[in-house]
Amino acid sequence: METASRPDLTAAAWRSSSYSNAEGGDCVEVADGFPGVVPVRDSKNPTGPALVLPATAWTAFIGAVTAPE
Repeated sequence: METASRPDLTAAAWRSSSYSNAEGGDCVEVADGFPGVVPVRDSKNPTGPALVLPATAWTAFIGAVTAPE
């Protein structure tokens, strides 16, 4: 199995959810502009590690958390 190389995230423009409160809260941030992957990090630790998820996995995750019960 071949693994993809990790994108350089030093110039990433991070954004948080529109559902985030003004204090930041317990949120994740994502960065756009990386074809095929979605970088994700903890908004409380912006210098910490970031996960780089396949775009298909991120789409499935968002679908699951926004699906009606």
